[in-house]
Amino acid sequence: MPARLDATDRKILAELQRDAAQSLDEIAKAVGASKTPVWNRIRKLRERGVITRQTVLLDAEALGLEACFFVLIRTSEHEPGWQQSFLEAIRERPEVLEAHRLAGEIDYILKVRVPNARAYDRFYQSLIAEVRIHNVTALLSMEEIKSTTILPV
Repeated sequence: MPARLDATDRKILAELQRDAAQSLDEIAKAVGASKTPVWNRIRKLRERGVITRQTVLLDAEALGLEACFFVLIRTSEHEPGWQQSFLEAIRERPEVLEAHRLAGEIDYILKVRVPNARAYDRFYQSLIAEVRIHNVTALLSMEEIKSTTILPV
C-alpha cells in the first residue's frame, strides 16, 4: 500500500534524493519549514519504509567500469530449486547492478557493469558454470543517455 505523503513530505524526499548529504538546515530552508519538524518527518518516513537507506553514488567509468551490458536470460528451468540457485548466483556477483524477472519471452534481465568485454566473458563463463541457462543474449550499451535514482515524488 502506497504511503500517504503531503506536499512537505514530497519536497523533503525530493531534496534528499537530490543530495542526501545536505544538512538538516539546508533541507529545512529548501522546503520552507523549520529544522525540528523536518527531522521528525524524515524519521517518520524512515519508520514507514519510504526511506530505506542512504548511500553514495559513484562514477562507474572513473572506477574503470567502462562496459555496461544488459543481459537477457531465457531458461527452460522453472522449478524452485533452480530459481533459488540462480538468484543466489546473481546476488553474490557484485558486477550485477540490477536483476529483474520479466513477463514475456525473456525470463530475466541483468544490468552488469564490468571494465571490458573480457571481464564480461569471465562473468558469463562463471555464471553458466554455476547454473544452467537455456539462452543468454548480451547487449553492450554504447551510450548511457539517462540514468537516475531519483523517483518522481
